[in-house]
Amino acid sequence: MNDGHLRDIPEPILRMLQCPISGAGVSRDGGSLVCETGCHRFRISESGIPLFAEAWVSDEGRTQREHYDRIAGAYLTNLSYPHTQEYTAYLDRIFLEVLDAAGRDPGRVAEICCGRGEGFLLLRDRVKTGVGVDVSLSMLEGARAEFAAEGYTFLQGDATRLPLKTAQFDTVMMLGGIHHVSDRQRLFSEVHRILVPGGLFVWREPVSDFFLWRALRWIIYRVSPTLDHETERPLLWSETVPPLERAGFRPRAWKTCGLLGFCLLMNSDVLVFNRVFRFIPGIRGIARFMAHLDEMMLKIPGMRRAGLQVVGSAVARRAPDAPSRKAGH
Repeated sequence: MNDGHLRDIPEPILRMLQCPISGAGVSRDGGSLVCETGCHRFRISESGIPLFAEAWVSDEGRTQREHYDRIAGAYLTNLSYPHTQEYTAYLDRIFLEVLDAAGRDPGRVAEICCGRGEGFLLLRDRVKTGVGVDVSLSMLEGARAEFAAEGYTFLQGDATRLPLKTAQFDTVMMLGGIHHVSDRQRLFSEVHRILVPGGLFVWREPVSDFFLWRALRWIIYRVSPTLDHETERPLLWSETVPPLERAGFRPRAWKTCGLLGFCLLMNSDVLVFNRVFRFIPGIRGIARFMAHLDEMMLKIPGMRRAGLQVVGSAVARRAPDAPSRKAGH
C-alpha cells in the first residue's frame, strides 16, 4: 500500500476528485482512494499517481494508453533536440498570446491529455492549482518527475470521463490531445463540465484545413510507428466549432501556426534524417529563422488558415451540466 504517497495528495485536491464511473466523490481508505458510494476502489501507483483509468477507460483510451506507454521514451527524446526546442518556442509564444488575450489569470488549471505537462511547463508559477490528467502512466511518471517539488497533481484517467468534479477549474488546457479523441462532443462536454462558468478552454493541436496537409498526413500517419491513423485525427474548423458550441462554449480564437519549418524541424519521429539536424552548427539560429519565416508567410492574405497547428480558445458561457456517469453510457 502507498499510504505515504496517498497522504501527498493535498486535501483541497482530494475534494476536487470524483469517481469517473458514478460521479461520487472519493476519499482515502488505506493506500487507495475509494468512491464514497463504496462501489469502486482506485489504486495508487508506486510514485503516487491515482489510477482512475484502471476502473474505467474507453476502447479508444485503452488504445492510446498502450500506444503512449510504448513510445513515451522516444516521444520525450524527440522533444529534447535543439531544433525542436527552438521551433517549439515559437509555437509556445503563440499559445501564450492566445491564452493572455483572455485578460485573466489562469488560476486553477487542469491540463487534459497532459503528457509530461507541457502546458504547465509554459505557465509554471502562474498556476494557482494544477491538475494533470493523462491515460498513459508512462507519460505521467515523466510529468511527476518534472514537477516533483512544485505541488502539481497528476492523475491517470480518460479524457471523455474525467475523474474531476464539476466547476472546479478556471482554465483547461490541451496541447496535442484533442486529435487523439474521436468523440469530440463528449470530450468538449467534459471540459465544459469541469470549468467554472466563464472559464477558459485553450488548446494547441494539429490542424488540416489546408488541403496539402490533409494529403501529406494521410500518408505520414500510415507509415510512422509513433502515429496511429486509426485513432488520431487532426482538427478541422468545421468539425471543431459546432461541437464546442453544442457543449456550451463561445469560441474566441482560431490561429494557425507552423508551416515549412514545422515540416522539417518538428517531425523527428517521422523523418529519420531530422534527427541529424541536432549536430548541425548553428541549428538553433536556423530553427529561429524558419519559425520567423513561417510566421511571416502565414500573414499573407489567403494563407492565414494554412498552418499545420492551430491555437484556439473558447469560453464556457453557461453553467455546465454533468453528463450521466452510469457505466456503459
